[in-house]
Amino acid sequence: MTERPLAAPLAAVILAAGKGTRMKSDLHKVMHAIAGRPMLEHLLATVGALAPARTVVVVGCGREQVEPLVEGHGGVVVVQEPQLGTAHAVLQAKGALADFDGDVLILYGDTPFVTAATMRRMRERLAAADAPAIAVVASRPDDAKRYGRILAEADGTILKMVEYEDATDEERGLDLCNSGMMAVRSAELWPLLERVGTDNAAGEHYLPDIVMLAAADGRRSAVVEVPADEVEGINSRAELAAVEAAWQARMREKMMLELGVTLIAPETVWFSHDTCIGRDTVVEPNVVFGPGVRIGEGARIRAFSHVEGAAIGPGAEIGPFARLRPGTTIGERARVGNFVEVKKARLGAGVKANHLAYLGDAEIGADANIGAGTITCNYDGFFKYETKIGAGAFIGSNSALVAPVTIGAGALVGAGSVITRDVAAGAVALARGEQVEKPGRATDFRRRMQSKKAEED
Repeated sequence: MTERPLAAPLAAVILAAGKGTRMKSDLHKVMHAIAGRPMLEHLLATVGALAPARTVVVVGCGREQVEPLVEGHGGVVVVQEPQLGTAHAVLQAKGALADFDGDVLILYGDTPFVTAATMRRMRERLAAADAPAIAVVASRPDDAKRYGRILAEADGTILKMVEYEDATDEERGLDLCNSGMMAVRSAELWPLLERVGTDNAAGEHYLPDIVMLAAADGRRSAVVEVPADEVEGINSRAELAAVEAAWQARMREKMMLELGVTLIAPETVWFSHDTCIGRDTVVEPNVVFGPGVRIGEGARIRAFSHVEGAAIGPGAEIGPFARLRPGTTIGERARVGNFVEVKKARLGAGVKANHLAYLGDAEIGADANIGAGTITCNYDGFFKYETKIGAGAFIGSNSALVAPVTIGAGALVGAGSVITRDVAAGAVALARGEQVEKPGRATDFRRRMQSKKAEED
């Protein structure tokens, strides 16, 4: 018997019908985020790398939360109601796959980090010369908990699969655990599912039963063994935090060992799923990267900064205590200092905004200097407006630039100014009240007040 080519069409059925009661949350369990991304989206992105012909996500409730994400990845959502077990859940995808003929991967929305390599191995095992009916993903965790157990031969042929509740003490002693993930040919999947009964401790239609039903038909199934952490399910906030911590630890190691990034206190730096940092960049302690961050080579991100949706050029310096919000672009060698917030603004090469400023909806030319306390007044309560500052301009401290407004190249705005009109290139703009001095008035005032206070005492 020859191997079947992997050119067969692929479909993925992702089960997400669990109630997620242990999360204690109104948010659907699979929508809880790891590394700034819903756990279901991690899985959808991995499945997408295999270019499936169909992706079906089975939910029990919370469809309105899950469906936009699934549709954004080209999939469809079906509802399992009532919820009668995992085999019944997979069967709900039959309508969406009615005209599909190929391999079906059965995955779980709360097991987000199964890799594309493992998914390929599932298909390869299904297509092997011995043509197993089902390829079952299994692992050997340190704590087998209440996972279903698998009795298998040395070559991976499955002799028996049993859920924990139905297992004997001897079977519970087995260390090979069922992840629930499987690869099955569509032509065989639906007939097997329709034969699954409820003769078990939970009175449910168990998905693993299809393995034993296939065996009763004389068809063998086989194990695809993977590391336990790859198929660890997430059922509570504590487990979510543990998986987040493990993911962050792996990313920190990758940043330092593979990408040449210096992390001064690695355990205090938090990355998102798509953080991209160039070599020789230094990240100081207590920095948080939200989604959508790109940093060039040789930059420095100083302590206690928060960066999200921003692009930072080579050699730039951010922080300490800086906040970069989505839509921000920081040019080469630019400096954004302590307690500066930047939102949807483009800072050119060499721009300096060293402290205590808000720069929103702005375009700032190369080598401009933004003084302490400067703000771009970009919002009138109804609409946002843009501020443009030309190259080499100097904005004095405590200036308010009321958008829409343009400051020309090389212009100088005096400290404490409120600028409401455009300033020409090379001009000096002052917009503040005239200073008036009254000689001796302070001394007279203090004398009167002291006298009055003495009378009251």
